[in-house]
Amino acid sequence: MRLNKRSRVIGVVALLLALGLSAGWSFSRPTSQYRSEPVARGDIEATVSAIGTLRPRTQVEVGARVSGQIDRLHVKAGDVVEKGQLLAEIDPRIPQATVDAGRAQLADLQAQLGEQRAQLELAEQQQARQQQMFKEGSTRLEDLQTAQAARKMAAARIDQLKAKLEQTRSTLGADRTQLDYTRIYAPMAGTVISLTAEEGQTLNATYQTPAILRIADLSAMTVWTDVSEADVSRVKPGMPVFFGTLGGDGRRWSGTVRQVLPAPQEPKSEEGGSAPSTGATGKVVVYTVLFDVDNADNALMPQMTAQVAFVTAAVKDVLAVPLAALQPVSGQRGHYRARVLDGDGVAQAREVRLGVRNRILGEVLDGLGEGESLVLGELNDDDKPRRFQW
Repeated sequence: MRLNKRSRVIGVVALLLALGLSAGWSFSRPTSQYRSEPVARGDIEATVSAIGTLRPRTQVEVGARVSGQIDRLHVKAGDVVEKGQLLAEIDPRIPQATVDAGRAQLADLQAQLGEQRAQLELAEQQQARQQQMFKEGSTRLEDLQTAQAARKMAAARIDQLKAKLEQTRSTLGADRTQLDYTRIYAPMAGTVISLTAEEGQTLNATYQTPAILRIADLSAMTVWTDVSEADVSRVKPGMPVFFGTLGGDGRRWSGTVRQVLPAPQEPKSEEGGSAPSTGATGKVVVYTVLFDVDNADNALMPQMTAQVAFVTAAVKDVLAVPLAALQPVSGQRGHYRARVLDGDGVAQAREVRLGVRNRILGEVLDGLGEGESLVLGELNDDDKPRRFQW
């Protein structure tokens, strides 16, 4: 009986000791657990993102300046041409006939001029004879005046013919130019990027110059970038910029901002400037920013879409922290609140001052040291390791 009582006392004491140890362990551990990462160094780029379109830096639309049927096209899309190379020929028969008629008219006027010069020479001789006879009293004053008038008329007729000759030469020169326009030559070296006409097609150049083809120098491209009005004030000429394309396999091209156009572009054709877009809630105003990029390997093609990033600020090898772990301090630009774990795993509040920031990281100027454990968030029940259960 006494032994059973002693056993019960020992059991109660053992239970109390177990409960005490469990309670002590529970109160000694931190009440919360956190996800954290050490503050480390890295590179930060602050950028403005936009979408652009690639266009050749230099291109020209080649058109026909005379009406007529296209007899021959000597090139096709994709051909590389040299400056002065023959591209196309238009039926020259009508311009050639006009030139031939002008030459005939010019020859006729030259013949008339020769005849009129002979008439002037005769009129001058008759005037001299009448003057001599008038001095000798063997002719009338009326006959002398008639001879003088005839000489003046012959001289005026020569001036008239000279003016007609000059006019005909000018017209003939224009007709010859029109004839030359039936043979179309490349105004620049480059690649034929499009053909808008075919052999046998009749062109009407009466009111406008019909386009035949387009030549572009593809060794240098210009990116026409649409930047929203909210971001355009941060983009300046001379600013570094980089971009990738949808099919670029991660390749990155770099350049420098050449120009920020001062006004939004009006809607234009494919080769024209960018146009303002319209969203569901109204008109979205965008400004066009231009920059050039080398394309020596022809990896870039006209009308490709470029995913552009303008680098507004960049720093290297600085203390970088994720902005998601910080809370902005109201009314103090660049100041944030952070939590840092001390040696016992307890989160301590800290005020941090940041410099260059992008959408993910910020440059630490003050408030954190390299290697300190920055709290990213608290672990929830699903994040905590499960305890072994019997």
